[in-house]
Amino acid sequence: MTQIVKRAYKYRFYPTPEQAGELARTFGCVRLVYNKALEERTRAYKLEGERVSYAESSAMLTEWKRSTEFGFLREVSSVPLQQALRHLQAGFANFFAKRAKYPVFKSRKKSRASAEYTRSAFRWRDGELALAKMDAPLAIVWSRPLPEGAEPSTVTVSRDAAGRWFVSLLVEETIAPLAPAEQAVGVDAGITVLATLSTGEKIVNPRHERRDRRKLAKAQRALARKEKGSNNRAKARLKVARVYARIADRRTDHLHKVTTRLVRENQAIAVEDLTVRNLVKNHRLARAISDAAWRQMRSMLEYKARWYGRTLVAVDRWFPSSRLCSACGALQEKMPLNIREWQCACGAVHDRDVNAARNVLAAGPAES
Repeated sequence: MTQIVKRAYKYRFYPTPEQAGELARTFGCVRLVYNKALEERTRAYKLEGERVSYAESSAMLTEWKRSTEFGFLREVSSVPLQQALRHLQAGFANFFAKRAKYPVFKSRKKSRASAEYTRSAFRWRDGELALAKMDAPLAIVWSRPLPEGAEPSTVTVSRDAAGRWFVSLLVEETIAPLAPAEQAVGVDAGITVLATLSTGEKIVNPRHERRDRRKLAKAQRALARKEKGSNNRAKARLKVARVYARIADRRTDHLHKVTTRLVRENQAIAVEDLTVRNLVKNHRLARAISDAAWRQMRSMLEYKARWYGRTLVAVDRWFPSSRLCSACGALQEKMPLNIREWQCACGAVHDRDVNAARNVLAAGPAES
C-alpha cells in the first residue's frame, strides 16, 4: 500500500552578500527570541510554579518588538521568530511528557544556525525559491529533482560550521512499498567491520575519521597557535570545521548506500538494540564507535524500513549473541573481545561476528 510521507530534500545554495547578511541577522534574532522565551518560561516555572503557554510567549515577542532595546527584531521576517517559539513549546511538551530533558539555551558558537519559514514567508514559483525580506530567489544547486508537482510546505535555511549554506524543503511524497523479498538478515554492528551479516558477508568500515586524522590534527594544531579573537583564528577554525564536514559527508553517504541496500534486499532486518551513549563512555573505543556511527545507521534503517514496507526488529541489548552457539544453542561462559574465532563443544567452528549476526536473526522473530 502506498503512503504519503513528509520528506525533506536538502540542497546547497550560494547566497549573495545581501542575502547572507539578512540570513545572519535572522539567525541571530531566532536565537535571541528562543533564549529570551526560555528564560521567561524558566523563571515562571521555577519561581512561581506556572507554565507559560505558546500564546503568552507570542505576546511577549510582540512587546519585545515594540521596545527600544529589541526593536531590531522588526527588521527580520516574523515567521522564523514565531517558529522558534513553536520549537520551544514542543521542547517543553516533550519535557513534561518525560520524553526529553529540560530545554537548554542556544549558544552562538555551538548551536546550529538556522531559520524555519512557513508558506506565508516564502515564494515558490517555477522551481525558484524566494524568502521573505529578499527580492531575488536563492541560487540553489539542484543536485536531485524534487518529486513531480511537489510544493514545499516548510523551508529551513541553515549554515554549518564550515560556512556552507543549505536549504531544506519539506514536501509530501507518495512512496510505494518495495516488492516483497524472501530473505531476512541479522546484522551485527562492529568497529573493524561496520556490519557483519548473518549471510557471512562483512561490510567494510571505511573509517573516515581515521583517514583524515592527519589532516585534522594539522588543522587543529594551526588553530591552537592562533591568538584568541583574531581573524586568523577564525580562518583556522573554519579549516578545522571543513575537515569535520568532509568526514561527516562521506560517512553519511556510505551509510545511505549500505542501509538502502539492506532494505531493498531483505524483508526483515534484525539488529541489536545498542545503547551508544553508554558505549562511548569506554574511552578506548569511543573514537572508533563514533566513527562507525551505529546510531545514525539504525536511524536510517528505521525510517527506510517504515517507508518501504520492511520490518526492522531490535533484539534486546543483553542478548548474548556472541556467546551463543548458533548451531546447537550452547552458551559459553566467557567470550573476551580478543577471541575472533571459536569452536563449540558440538564441533561447530564460528567466526565471532558471523555467529552473533545469525543469533540476532534467530532472536528477531521473538522480539517482534
